[in-house]
Amino acid sequence: MDTHWDGVRLHVVTGKGGTGKTTVAAALALALASGGRKVLLVEVEGRQGIAQVFDLPPLPYEERRIAVAPSGGDVYALAIDPEDAMLEYLEMFYGMRRAGRALTKMGVVDFATTVAPGFRDVLVTGKTTEAVRRRGKDGRRVYDAVVLDAPPTGRITRFLNVTQEVAGLAKVGPIKNHSDLVSGVVKSPETAVHFVTLLEEMPVQETIDGVAELRAAGLPAGGVFVNMVRESLLPQRVLDMAVKGRFDVGELALGLKAAGLADSADASTLAEALVDEVVEHARRTAIERSERESLDAVDLPRYELPLLADGVDLAGLYELAESMRTQGAA
Repeated sequence: MDTHWDGVRLHVVTGKGGTGKTTVAAALALALASGGRKVLLVEVEGRQGIAQVFDLPPLPYEERRIAVAPSGGDVYALAIDPEDAMLEYLEMFYGMRRAGRALTKMGVVDFATTVAPGFRDVLVTGKTTEAVRRRGKDGRRVYDAVVLDAPPTGRITRFLNVTQEVAGLAKVGPIKNHSDLVSGVVKSPETAVHFVTLLEEMPVQETIDGVAELRAAGLPAGGVFVNMVRESLLPQRVLDMAVKGRFDVGELALGLKAAGLADSADASTLAEALVDEVVEHARRTAIERSERESLDAVDLPRYELPLLADGVDLAGLYELAESMRTQGAA
């Protein structure tokens, strides 16, 4: 199946808190792995969100298979720990892993990543981009794609713009070279930054602002995943009547009695309750339509994911993954 992201190997997923960012990242990993591919799902915030969404014990700092994708294919997961990532960095560039462990005990690692938070971001994005670049003994890429469950929208540009973030920290040397290597992947056509939103004013506005900020920094905007979309239960004509207050409660009560759905004593009460529900549904639908129009301004591919009636479980993740594949997102 052709997708909108052929050639993209690093899918960065961001979104305002509460929009289901981790759920969408997990479903995207399943969708990308479908058909026999191998995908790595990475998280960097230390929340063990991947373990929760896949109903697994907390993940260690190592890559391990956590799910089989539709039609074959494997999803691996990695929960990056900044401290361990720094120890790897010390060993890779300075041969200092033992010394690094001593530094950790002295609190120097915490000091470094607190005083220079940009360095912390270089470490975790560096580990992710290394997985993107990694090749096996046969010369082929180890992973067909990497999905990064990234920080929220408000921090995503700073998180990814590692060259700028470490400019004042190191102008030459391994840190600068490392950040340049990371930036080369993040700003390449192999990367796409996707936004997760709901059809509500605040997350939609944050998405619009986030896309603009990303573009201004020269970072590659991907698509917009509209999560938890509810289907309209009524025809547009009925919704328009409800918003304009054109429902006759008395007429509806008579109809309920005629249909045998309520007796005379309960018909009016039931009719009023039904009208209130319809009006609320109509207002929410109108707001969602308005927010869709607002999202048109970002001019990015958009994918609408259904609200899962039974909540987010493994079956729900597969349902979302299939919806993504049907819409060409993976």
